[in-house]
Amino acid sequence: MSYLFAILFYVSLGIFAVGLALKIRQYWNTPAPLKIPTTPAPTTQAGVVFRMFREVVFFESLFRAAKWTWIFGWMFHLGLALAFVRHLRYVVSSDAFVWPLINNWLVQFAGQYASLMMLVGLLGLLGRRILVDRVRYISAPSDYLMLILIIIITVSGIMMSFVAPIDIVGLKAFMTGLMVLDWQELPSSVFLIIHLGLVAVLAIIFPFSKLLHAPGVFFSPTRNQVDNPREKRHISDWAKNSGLDSADGV
Repeated sequence: MSYLFAILFYVSLGIFAVGLALKIRQYWNTPAPLKIPTTPAPTTQAGVVFRMFREVVFFESLFRAAKWTWIFGWMFHLGLALAFVRHLRYVVSSDAFVWPLINNWLVQFAGQYASLMMLVGLLGLLGRRILVDRVRYISAPSDYLMLILIIIITVSGIMMSFVAPIDIVGLKAFMTGLMVLDWQELPSSVFLIIHLGLVAVLAIIFPFSKLLHAPGVFFSPTRNQVDNPREKRHISDWAKNSGLDSADGV
């Protein structure tokens, strides 16, 4: 079982890294022929950066559009961020300079209970897809399966934190061993097997799913463009290379 999970993690990480890199490359090379920032939009590059920061951290546009969806979405993402920081202790050496920070009792406490916040947020988002007619109408089976997958990952993590604790030392030895090709035995736990197995599945499907909104938001022309069409003519790179930026080509 330990060898099986070691191989699974290498494969899933490889698919995740390569798939994500290819998608980002596709986003980067996709032309934006029109100046289409969502107004009111910033008129300077610094303003665009600040707007993007508010969008990524506070979900500003979602807050304006749907308050309940914003509450559940922000609870899930904030809980996910805290849980991620807490999980770093399984892959970071105790000699690392960041160890005192991530192994701080406050970080570990917040990360542990953030899983409950994640679960509430996920259940709220799932309920929205089931109960709201207009959302249910546009929801595909993959939307439900993605939420259910993450819910099971969250619940299995909660079970290990509050109901059936596992061998933390053994788990860290297994995870750090993967990083140096020194495979160690995986602690025996049904919840751990479910948790790690589904995390690997999530990593595999991530580059091909709607979860790509995470990197995709940075490439959205409605968010990353400066609202200066009167001051500066917008010409995409493909138009420049084809000569369509000339007066004759317009």
